[in-house]
Amino acid sequence: MERALKKRVVIVGAGGYSGAEALHILLGHPGAQVIGLFGSAGRGDGEKPASISQVFPRFRGRCELAVESSSVDRLLALKPDAAFLATPHEASLELAPALAAAGVVVFDLSAAFRLKDPALYPKHYGFEHHAAGELSRSPYGLVELFRGELRAASIIAVPGCYPTSAILPLAPLVKAGAIEPGRRPIIDSTSGVSGAGRSLALKSLFCEVSQQPYNVFKHRHQPEIDAYAGTPTWFTPHLGQYDRGILSTIHVDLMPGWSEDRVRALYGQVYGREPFIRLLPPGAWPAVKDVQGTNFCDIAVAVNEQHSHAIIVSAIDNLVKGAAGQAVQCFNVRFGFNETTALLDTAPGATGANR
Repeated sequence: MERALKKRVVIVGAGGYSGAEALHILLGHPGAQVIGLFGSAGRGDGEKPASISQVFPRFRGRCELAVESSSVDRLLALKPDAAFLATPHEASLELAPALAAAGVVVFDLSAAFRLKDPALYPKHYGFEHHAAGELSRSPYGLVELFRGELRAASIIAVPGCYPTSAILPLAPLVKAGAIEPGRRPIIDSTSGVSGAGRSLALKSLFCEVSQQPYNVFKHRHQPEIDAYAGTPTWFTPHLGQYDRGILSTIHVDLMPGWSEDRVRALYGQVYGREPFIRLLPPGAWPAVKDVQGTNFCDIAVAVNEQHSHAIIVSAIDNLVKGAAGQAVQCFNVRFGFNETTALLDTAPGATGANR
């Protein structure tokens, strides 16, 4: 079988948190051979490449590949089967089509191919999308909802972290007609500081981090959430005083007849056999610490039946289920591996030593 041979994999953006997390997972994948590590396009030119173990000392003795400056030619010279792009959106826009045209399967962790309307990119991401023809051919990599579309794709648009935490709880309710028309779900999400990446910023410094909202009414993940949840929402992101993880609290006005038991039954029907969705029992609520370093999404719900109002809470690790782990889950589906391969025994580490 094709999957009996290890897939040759390159990672672009290996010096960032998501790229390092992808390396951490793939080093334990029996069907993957990491053959090249690259910095984000345009970074590091003219500098002597550093070993990944110099950038992230936790890789000492596990991986000593140099983090090279990236270009299409350098990537293709290694003859990879797959490329993980943990790169800025504009860099992915340049790299992904060229790699896919050469037969490389691309798992893009940026937002360059998530939104299917090219007119949305100047407004939300500040650039014109010059590969609009690829958008309809690049399925959204939320495996639980779009698994069948991934098996033959050349470019897979790996979902954002906030959207993953919101879409998974909301999409089944929207599809079942459970949400009262005209009443937008309200999503309050808090992310750990690693969601902002490794770039130096005052608000991300240890002594400066404080619980606070940001980008109110203008966060670039809003259209992604609305598109794949299937309903307009009100989304407010917050910065949390921890390194990794997302907790989302979602308020939903339900149609008459939707009791808590009925909502739970719907989630059980949709997600009961999903390996990375954990539906919590009544009275139990998700916590960031319970999903750190895992590819799980924990979901809990309570319904005030008198007022037909549901409160749904989800938790994910923004670097795993919200980024690298989800990309590897897509890799497993695309190349025919067991979907849980390398994802059931992960441990935190991209932001420091394992804890």
